[in-house]
Amino acid sequence: MNTALIQVEVVIPTQTKYLDLIGSIGERVAHELDGYTGDREALAYQLNLVLTEATANAIKHAHDDDPKNSVRISIQLQENALIIKVYDHGQGFDLAKVPLPDFEHPKESGMGLFLIRSMMDSVTYTRLDDCNVLEIIKYLE
Repeated sequence: MNTALIQVEVVIPTQTKYLDLIGSIGERVAHELDGYTGDREALAYQLNLVLTEATANAIKHAHDDDPKNSVRISIQLQENALIIKVYDHGQGFDLAKVPLPDFEHPKESGMGLFLIRSMMDSVTYTRLDDCNVLEIIKYLE
C-alpha cells in the first residue's frame, strides 16, 4: 500500500461560500508538487474545477444547503497519484445511472460529474459506514 506523501483534510459547512477556498486548495497543491513534469497550470485548473464541482454537488444534492451539516474533503498525494475524496452524509446516488448532460439544451444537471470524469482518471462513489464517498484519482506523470 502506498504511503501518503502529503494529506490535506478540510471540513466545511454545507454552504457554497466555501467553494472558492476548496478550489484554491486544489490549485495550491498542483503548484507545490515536487518533481511533477506535466503542465502545472492545466493541473491547477483541473483540480480547482474538480474540487469545486464535487463539493458543490455534495452540498446541493446531499444536504440541500443545510448549514448544520458538513462536507469533508481529503486530498492525498501519493508517489504517482492524487487521490481526492469527498465525504457527505446525504442519501447518495448511483454513479452509473447519472446521464450524460444534454449539450444541445444545457442545464446544470450532470455537467459537474461529466467534467470530473473527463478530467480525472478514476471516479467512484461508494457508501462507507455512515457516509458517502466520491473518490477521484488523477495519475501523475
